[in-house]
Amino acid sequence: MSPPRNVKKTDPERPFLSHLVELRDRLLRVLLVVGIVLVALLPFANTLYTLLATPLLDSLPEGHTMVAIDVASPFLAPFKLTLLLALTITVPYTLYQAWAFAAPGLYGHEKRLAGPVLLSSVVLFYLGMVFAYFVVFPLVFGFFVSTAPEGVAVMTDINRFLDFVVKLFLAFGVAFEVPIITVAMVSMGVTTPKRLREVRPYVIVGAFVIGMLLTPPDVISQTLLAIPVWLLYEIGILFSKMVTPKQDETSEETRFRPMSEEEMDAELDATESTETPKPASSDTKTNE
Repeated sequence: MSPPRNVKKTDPERPFLSHLVELRDRLLRVLLVVGIVLVALLPFANTLYTLLATPLLDSLPEGHTMVAIDVASPFLAPFKLTLLLALTITVPYTLYQAWAFAAPGLYGHEKRLAGPVLLSSVVLFYLGMVFAYFVVFPLVFGFFVSTAPEGVAVMTDINRFLDFVVKLFLAFGVAFEVPIITVAMVSMGVTTPKRLREVRPYVIVGAFVIGMLLTPPDVISQTLLAIPVWLLYEIGILFSKMVTPKQDETSEETRFRPMSEEEMDAELDATESTETPKPASSDTKTNE
C-alpha cells in the first residue's frame, strides 16, 4: 500500500532558520534606533564634546587649551563621541530586544529574575558613568594638571582625551555592576551571603588591584574606583539576602552540628528498640 501523498515532512532546520530570521530582524531594529539617535545628536556634536571636556578645561591654567594633532580630529573626535553616546542611550532598547529574543526559552522563575536584573544593571551602569563625570574627572584632571613640571604647558589632544575618558566611563560603569553580580551568584546557588562576608578582605584587595588595572596610574583614580566597588559589594550582600531563604544562612551549621549527650542516648535507645527481636506469639499453632 502506497503512503499518502499529502503528508508534510518536518524540516528540522526550519526552527533554526526562523530563529536566525528573528535575530536578524531584532538586530536591524537596534541599528535603526541607533541611527535615528545618532542623526538627532549630530547637530550638537561639538557642544557635547565641549560639555565632556569641561572638567579638564576648568582644571587647565588660564590661557591653556586643548589641541587637535591630526587633521581630521576636529571632525572625527566629536563624531566618535556622538556615536558612543547614541550607543549608550540605546542600551535599554538593545537589552529589550535581547530579552524579547531569549524570553521564550526561559523558565518562569528565570523570567521573573531577568527583568529586575536587566533594569538595575542599566541603572547602575549609568550611575557609574555619572559618578565618573562629576566626582572622578575633576579630581583626576586637577591632580594631573597640578603635577605638571614648571615650564610645561598642558595641552591635551582631543582624540587622546576622548579615549582616556571612555576608558574611565567603562571602568566605573562595569564596577557599579558588582551588586548585580553578587545577587546573581547567590540566586544561582553559586555562593551564599555568609561566604561573601567571609571573603570580604580578599574582595577589598581585589578592588584596589582592579582599580590599578582599569584606571590611570595614579592613586586618586585607583582609590575612587576601589572604594565604590567595596561599598557596592556590601550593598550586594544585603540585597542577596532577599533572594535566598533565611534557612540557607544556617544550613551548614545546623547540618553539621554535633549531637548532645541526650540526643545520642535517645538515638541509641531508638536503635536498640528497633533491633530487639519480638517474642514468639503464644497463639502459634503447632503442627500435629
